[in-house]
Amino acid sequence: MKINKYSKIFVILFSIILFDHQIFPQQRDTLILSLDEAITKALDNNWDIQISKKDIQKSQEQIDEAYSNAFPRIDFTGNYTRNIKLPVLFIPPDNAFNPTHNTLTMELGSKNSFSGTIGLTQVLYSQKVNTAIQIAGEYSEFSKAGNQATQEEVILSVKKNFYTILLAKQLVKVSKENYEAAKANFENVSALFKQGVASEYDYLRSEVQAANTQPMLIQSENNLNLAKSSLKNLLTINIDQPFDIKGEFVFQEVPQEIILENSQDAINRSPLVKQLELQESLLDKNISIQRADYFPTLALFGQYQFQTQDNTLKINRYLWPQSFMVGLQISYLLFDGFSRSARVQQAIIDKEKISLGRKKLEEGLKVQVLQAQMKMNESKKRVQAQEKSLQQADKALKIANTRYKSGVGTQLEIIDTQAALTFAQTNYFQAIYDYLIAKSEWEYAVSINSN
Repeated sequence: MKINKYSKIFVILFSIILFDHQIFPQQRDTLILSLDEAITKALDNNWDIQISKKDIQKSQEQIDEAYSNAFPRIDFTGNYTRNIKLPVLFIPPDNAFNPTHNTLTMELGSKNSFSGTIGLTQVLYSQKVNTAIQIAGEYSEFSKAGNQATQEEVILSVKKNFYTILLAKQLVKVSKENYEAAKANFENVSALFKQGVASEYDYLRSEVQAANTQPMLIQSENNLNLAKSSLKNLLTINIDQPFDIKGEFVFQEVPQEIILENSQDAINRSPLVKQLELQESLLDKNISIQRADYFPTLALFGQYQFQTQDNTLKINRYLWPQSFMVGLQISYLLFDGFSRSARVQQAIIDKEKISLGRKKLEEGLKVQVLQAQMKMNESKKRVQAQEKSLQQADKALKIANTRYKSGVGTQLEIIDTQAALTFAQTNYFQAIYDYLIAKSEWEYAVSINSN
């Protein structure tokens, strides 16, 4: 009886635990990442980077494929034929084999025919094979440069998303402070109105002001959540995973000497420029590929063959005569309707197009570096100007509150100065954000993350 009683208690406890886990699932721990940790995670997991890594793997296989053309080619061919009606040989009349005056026929072969051939071909000389191996090697470098360029783009996106979250956090904080200040002001004016000290106009204005600040808080919180979702998608983090970042949203100026030093060498470090240089080299070798048709191809070949014929299917009694031959084969296209020269000219034009594209990119990169520097300088001046405006707005709000409590100020002054403070705070954080974004774009333009 006691055992039965304890068993029931165990079942009930187990059911409660199971019910609790099903109805109230355990919350997952919040994933908190710094900027460096977010960049590392993106470089490991981002979809675009994974795709570019596959291009590198593919380029390695293409090298193996190119080398395969330099190795001998061995193939086997087997054949079985059932002769429903045998072929014939015609024997003309009036000769030693046919003394009659009529043409005779004689069946050839057997009902069953088997043959097998093993062939070997080894290219001894081919302009295309040598050039194809060189192209495959350079294409591997081209893929690596593409992967580096993709990494640079992903790093820039991570930085922009990360700083957007930091800005959104500050704007949520500003909205909360604005809402709390409006709410506290309404409660204060409401108490004074009940005592007959404040006017109904002041009471209504403070109530409307408190109500107007709440939607701003809701919108800023939504913007923060959207910014987090965007970064999670970039890092391939599950959308349901609780997520946050850690980092200071502060203005840290990049020293001018570092800007000048890195900006001067931007073109040489750019993976995009390197990609076009490699593509230009690839197309130069493509010209050689097209011109290779003007040269002959020399190959060694060998062939081993065995065959048999019989009217029965007693394979163990078949005779299997064998043959073996080797030789050299030279092939050369004498005339193709001028298509070779047309293909060569097309390859030359393709190379010239890439050369022009590279020069265009280099000039555009110079402009991009200059624009990023100008944005950084402009944002820096805005940060310095907004710091002073922020101090003045905070001081003005304190004065307005003191004047109202002393009975010489108005509710309108408090509302205006509070709005001015919120505006100054928003502009200050926006200026810091713009500087950080301009700094990130400059780092991308000069490929500073490649070092």
